[in-house]
Amino acid sequence: MRVAALCLCAVVAACSGGGGGTSKNSVPGSNAGGSQRNAWTQPHVLRYATAADVNGLNPWFTQQISTLMMAQLTMAWLVKFDRHNMPYPELATEIPTQQNGGVSKDGLTITYHLRKGVKWSDGAPFSADDVAWSFKQMLNTSNNVTSRSGFDRITKIGEPDKYTVVLHLSKPYSPFVETFFATGGANPCILPKHLLAQYASLNNVPYNSLPVGIGPFKFKEWQRATKVVMVANPLYWRGAPKLQQIDFMIIPDRNTVLTSLQAHDLDLWFPVPGSYYARAKAIPGFSSLSQASFGFNHLDFNTQHAVVSDPAVRLALEYALDRPTILQKVYHGVGDVQEEVASPAAPYFDPSIKTLPFDIAKANQILDRAGWTRGPDGIRQKGTQKLVLNFATSVGSADADTMIELIRQWWQQIGVRIDVHHYTAPVLFDSYQAGGIVYAGKFDAIIFEWFLDPIGDMSNLYACDQIPPAGQNDARWCNQAATNAFHDLYARYDQAGRSADDAIAMREMAKDVPVIVTSHPHDNYVYNSDLKNFEPNQTSQFDNMMNVDI
Repeated sequence: MRVAALCLCAVVAACSGGGGGTSKNSVPGSNAGGSQRNAWTQPHVLRYATAADVNGLNPWFTQQISTLMMAQLTMAWLVKFDRHNMPYPELATEIPTQQNGGVSKDGLTITYHLRKGVKWSDGAPFSADDVAWSFKQMLNTSNNVTSRSGFDRITKIGEPDKYTVVLHLSKPYSPFVETFFATGGANPCILPKHLLAQYASLNNVPYNSLPVGIGPFKFKEWQRATKVVMVANPLYWRGAPKLQQIDFMIIPDRNTVLTSLQAHDLDLWFPVPGSYYARAKAIPGFSSLSQASFGFNHLDFNTQHAVVSDPAVRLALEYALDRPTILQKVYHGVGDVQEEVASPAAPYFDPSIKTLPFDIAKANQILDRAGWTRGPDGIRQKGTQKLVLNFATSVGSADADTMIELIRQWWQQIGVRIDVHHYTAPVLFDSYQAGGIVYAGKFDAIIFEWFLDPIGDMSNLYACDQIPPAGQNDARWCNQAATNAFHDLYARYDQAGRSADDAIAMREMAKDVPVIVTSHPHDNYVYNSDLKNFEPNQTSQFDNMMNVDI
């Protein structure tokens, strides 16, 4: 499964205590002022912001959560996820399993049966031709997709009729439900063959700026740097949604998002950082929702860069990171400090993995033993290599800057200097081929957020065979024991087995320190109290919007 990415400029924070709880400032959909509507409510029009911009609208070529939330509303999917993060069939008529015959006993054949009478938002009929062609395009190396994890096990694609697709695999791949054209991660959607079959490559086609899909909404316009407008799709097979229009407002700066809420120019902000949550939910006429997240805030090292290639250096840097202070000063005490990437609410969470303490003396001892000596300027050096790190972050994030200045002070105490570089979200998360900072590895250290899936397939983030451009392993970490565990997970159809594999990988991660989890958040929402029936899950927030209204 590909994994959704979020700049630290929009990082959410968690309520302390962790573990699956939900808190609400008022009942979702209730009117804060009784039966009287907010005077500024625009009936059936939802305006929201994520505190980020987008670099495209086709989820094949971007993993930004802003794009993915819009894709959940507009694009074509075999599978979506309900309020409890459980899969349900969308354009497939049922979820393939070994019990219903959709998955062969050896796990090497998967059969999808498709809905009949479905139309694309431009009126063209949908069929197995679109699904089979989309699978083939995922295997087309001319397309600069972020990852082909799972898809690369497909050896043959059969289409016995216009409403059946049969996949033949080289090896079992149990995460197919979450990965193959499903919303529960940063995954590709089904694309319309009738609009795109003429192109040898899909990387830069006009379609990517205003895609045609099969969802309750369709794209109307993208006003660059201003907003993306989606309107109700009258051809959607489930019928018309109650909302008539949804506007994604492009506001990269969080202070401006807060001001827009106060001015009633927005109806919804997600994700709300912990440092803004109290102020945002206190605005009259708004309700709030905070629930355990599958996301994690993290600091990644580019382990292929010489300055941070030594696990001893990375371990020392972790000991010299005061995560409880970050939680208090950056996230206002809203969150959890822990070592592992798995959320306490996730079924694959391992409570046996202990969190390293803040210990400057220990960090100095590790660097001393590793042969890093201080120079006249106080910066450590080993041979010709100085401990000076290129530190990447996003623009428009005062909280990120506060965190970095704290890190600078702590790391100075162990003889490490950081040089900070700021980038916009589209530049940070652009593709490897386009030279995006994350995927092209143009950093020694970087901070942002990943979101994990419901079953714990982390292979695309951390397996040896998923280093960009092959996947999203931006840390470029290769640990064979962890990779073996990730690959073992592919053959397991039970969660207990998957969780055991994840535990092996996460223990290796704690040992090698390719990533430091700075905190585990909650998903924080603040929204117009006139908004009704809004019940987002943790993996695909806009999957269930048919009955949402304002």
